[in-house]
Amino acid sequence: MFVSHWLSLENWKRWLWSFIRFTLIAGLSFVILYPILQKISTAIKDRTDLYSPIVVWIPEHFTMNNFRDAIAIMDYWHTLFNTFTLSATTTFLTAASCALAGYGFARLKFMGSNILFACVILTILVPPTTILIPIYLNLKDFTLLGVIPLLTGKSVNLLNSYWPFVLTSLTASSLKAGLYIFIFRQFFRGIPKEIEEAAYIDGAGVGKTFMRIMLPNAIPAIMTTALFSFVWQWNDSFYTTTYLTSSKVMSTQLSSLPYNLSILLGGDPSKEDPFYLSMVQDTGILLAILPLIIIYLFVQRYFVESIERTGIVG
Repeated sequence: MFVSHWLSLENWKRWLWSFIRFTLIAGLSFVILYPILQKISTAIKDRTDLYSPIVVWIPEHFTMNNFRDAIAIMDYWHTLFNTFTLSATTTFLTAASCALAGYGFARLKFMGSNILFACVILTILVPPTTILIPIYLNLKDFTLLGVIPLLTGKSVNLLNSYWPFVLTSLTASSLKAGLYIFIFRQFFRGIPKEIEEAAYIDGAGVGKTFMRIMLPNAIPAIMTTALFSFVWQWNDSFYTTTYLTSSKVMSTQLSSLPYNLSILLGGDPSKEDPFYLSMVQDTGILLAILPLIIIYLFVQRYFVESIERTGIVG
């Protein structure tokens, strides 16, 4: 009787845990999918459906005009190419520079390394708005420690170009770079030192050991960093709209889409229907995240494996 009671209690706990797990997964799925489904529903609605009391999710008048308008206003294909080029370039440079920095913190002991790594962690905690003005002024009058004015007689304005993204990526100070350095450091610390010592015995230096031994073993960390960097750069609007004002990338085009649409309609932007402007902007947002969804469908397996292996080793 006691065993039967115990089994029924275990079954009850198991069913309760299954219900809780199902509820959590369903809730998280709803939170993630609801905005996307809402934007899809909005994008295929006609303008008249905005004021129809019977239309909630399924449109009464199906149309693709919103996609046509958003693609035309955003110059979508040219913008898509620019955004992909920018994101891919910064991803490659960020992964390379952060891997070097992470390896240095993990394996090379030097005076003040712990203090310097604490500063790296601090960059994760400090909001980017606190250092935006110094960075902006430095890029507006870029001198490269006084070398450029010495050669040309004046500073260089790097704003409204891709150079701010290239320079910050090369120096491991780009968007979320502190997190990437931390990921690489934890990963390299988990690799047995015997592998590295064997390479030193064979005559390999620090650079050759890093390129031939450590880097090939860091594929999970590289994949994790690359995917995070690509997605965050693609979705970034804070730095992108600060550094770029006229270049056609997703962030700048989305921020100006309602205004450009109202100009296209030939009216005063302040007098246009805000609901219709919001509808077209939602369509533009859907077009902006569509490439990321397609990429995720192909790389999600490698992404999950990389996250798992990085977590285990770290």
